Amino acid sequence: MIRLARRQRPIGRALAVGSVPPQLRRVWNNLEAEGIEVQLFERGKMGGQEQGVDQALQTAMLRDALDNNGDPGTAVLLSGDGAGFVDGCGFHADLERMRRKGWRIEILAWRHSCNRRMRQWAEQNGRFIALDDFYPCVTYLEEPQPGQPWAESRAPQPLPALED
Repeated sequence: MIRLARRQRPIGRALAVGSVPPQLRRVWNNLEAEGIEVQLFERGKMGGQEQGVDQALQTAMLRDALDNNGDPGTAVLLSGDGAGFVDGCGFHADLERMRRKGWRIEILAWRHSCNRRMRQWAEQNGRFIALDDFYPCVTYLEEPQPGQPWAESRAPQPLPALED
């Protein structure tokens, strides 16, 4: 997904925000090895839900927008979460704010899980890239849980070119 988001462009800043289920530590380590800043949050004790992940990423997006005011670039979001749009406080609302300041917008998400309004907005005002179209290139296989059979290994696939 990093190669798909980067598309051979220089990156000013790359940030991944998430929670810390221990089995995903390898994923976070791989991102850090690629030069991506990683911010991790503990899941809530009561419900095990993510706490503050979206807000941390949105805050970073808006800070970048302010810090680069007058010299906007391309904001690439790998999330389909449209939560908070009605209230003006979600990713969609913040991407609209950035676009009004001259930023180019790209959203990379799975078609079925991306918020419909956010996807349509990106298609009309920027770019929506469906991860479904790049499935062999952006997925990986994990070791199975004890008692489960191993899946056949899959060789990495070349990343097809995007049409501009």
